[in-house]
Amino acid sequence: MAVIEAIDLTKTFGGPRSRPVLDRINLSIEAGEVFGYLGPNGAGKTTTIRILLGLLTPTEGVVRVFGGVPGERDELRARLGVLLENSGLDDRMTAFQSLDYHAHLYGCRDRRRKIEHLLEFVGLANERNAKIGTFSTGMKRKLGLARSIVHDPDILFLDEPSAGLDPEAQLMVRELLQELARTRNITVFINSHHLDEVQRLCTRIAILHRGRIRASDSVENLRRGAGQDRIEVRLADAPQAARAAGLLRERGRLARISVDGDRVVATGNGMRAPEIVTALVHAGLEIEEVQRPARSLEEVYFEIVRDEGVTA
Repeated sequence: MAVIEAIDLTKTFGGPRSRPVLDRINLSIEAGEVFGYLGPNGAGKTTTIRILLGLLTPTEGVVRVFGGVPGERDELRARLGVLLENSGLDDRMTAFQSLDYHAHLYGCRDRRRKIEHLLEFVGLANERNAKIGTFSTGMKRKLGLARSIVHDPDILFLDEPSAGLDPEAQLMVRELLQELARTRNITVFINSHHLDEVQRLCTRIAILHRGRIRASDSVENLRRGAGQDRIEVRLADAPQAARAAGLLRERGRLARISVDGDRVVATGNGMRAPEIVTALVHAGLEIEEVQRPARSLEEVYFEIVRDEGVTA
């Protein structure tokens, strides 16, 4: 059963002639999934998450969370955890006080034990009595994550969880989310434009651009799916690789050709692997290895958004 569902979700700000921020969005997310919602800034990701939380109402379409309308029932709202890009932490509080305040709002039992465990879990046990105003951006992000799960939610909404973090802090947050996925059977909905983060964390993704979902599937299926073929050929040495690239460019049937040491990578729909190998062998080149490496999520993403008219 889907715990998050959107059917023809449309959201428009302004008059009837305004361009929709979200245009007939369809989502179905099962319990226990780690779902990634990808898209450039301004694509409509944050608007979607605010509608799913019941903070905004759709202009058209149907949205259900746990089978109900978001925000209408307190018992359903209490099953959601949220970490928005602006965490809204009170700098005057200590880490412990912040978590205790939110645990009290949710009526959590045995608050002290749970808070101590969470502070240990996010690596802030030694800062339990430190004022939040003294924390780094990464520490605040980790505390915000602890706050979002203090009441043991069934769904966790994360809006750009690594925004503004340096690489080390991004890694820490990612490891925390991976641990959550392993140890707690919760559904995680991640809004992000960090492709590496999504590829490492998510079981399934949707790519949103200009208010519409352009692709939705597992990361692996998208990487293996439709798009330009990619063939990598390793030759005997770098000079032969350079010659091979020149020969392939002369044929003019491939979209992209690059050389990396003794390897040539050819991308396009104009030639297949047997044709490439035959052409290089006939030219007297020594081929050591031929393989079809899977496309990265980054390549898939940019293929999709470029097809939709992105020029930047």
